Amino acid sequence: MIGPIKNNEQYESYLARIYALMQTDVAPDSKESDELELLSILVKDYENVHFPIPKPSPLEAIRFRLEQMGISEKELSEILGYRSRKSEILSGKRKLNLSMIRRLNEKLHIPAEILIQAY
Repeated sequence: MIGPIKNNEQYESYLARIYALMQTDVAPDSKESDELELLSILVKDYENVHFPIPKPSPLEAIRFRLEQMGISEKELSEILGYRSRKSEILSGKRKLNLSMIRRLNEKLHIPAEILIQAY
């Protein structure tokens, strides 16, 4: 019987079962697909509580998104609206202002909750 994960041993057991199910050709809307979905939800919830992933700093998020989107630092200057401020911001010497946060959110699709964090 499947129930909430209460310890690491149970977590590891559920992971092993998920792996086994994923190695088979699970038919949609089958008992196995329902089991896989349920186990995945339980494992995700357990991981969110016991192994949380910290949010990146605003600067880490900007650098990652630039690399991911293939955007140059010159283009970042245009997004920020201040050519001279780009290096100050990326070095951490200057903080993002509200208009910069809005433009980064709009152009790079970085969540505002990441950009407004203290750094």
